[in-house]
Amino acid sequence: MKAGVLALQGDVREHAAVLAELGASPVEVRTPEDLDRVDVLVIPGGESTTIGKLARSANLVGPVVERARAGMPILGTCAGMIVLAARVEGGEPLFGVLDATVRRNAYGRQVDSFEADVEVEGIDHPVRAVFIRAPIVEQVGPGVRVLATHEGHPVVLEQGNLVAAAFHPELVGETRLHEYVLGKG
Repeated sequence: MKAGVLALQGDVREHAAVLAELGASPVEVRTPEDLDRVDVLVIPGGESTTIGKLARSANLVGPVVERARAGMPILGTCAGMIVLAARVEGGEPLFGVLDATVRRNAYGRQVDSFEADVEVEGIDHPVRAVFIRAPIVEQVGPGVRVLATHEGHPVVLEQGNLVAAAFHPELVGETRLHEYVLGKG
């Protein structure tokens, strides 16, 4: 299975390494043609505003939305959750395919980063989560399942083929969310 990592900003090596460890063939997605070649997409963290500018300039917004609506499994982590969300407090939605409202950088500044073990529905063991300037989910629509919470806030959401996490699992080599999404492919 070919799994794409949206490579518009930042380092995608950790996600690619996790996907390869799980037996997928990772591909960097920078163009609509790259997107056409993959079965699953991972949208990594970074700066959501920059991801939006680069996705628009690469003409990827429409193709990603189209593939998401057609059922392509997609995992968004941290800023990936923000760009998937239909509503963004203090910002504009990008892909808008996940029926959720998120608030950017709600866990604080870079110095407020932390790690925690999170119990995720459907995964046997706790998932190690790295929160770095993470979003907080303010509201979810009726078709969205909350798979995990941390301190009362949803941190992993699922809506059909879409899975979004407010944290970075890849930074500590955590594979279970990627495996979960690959299983949807």
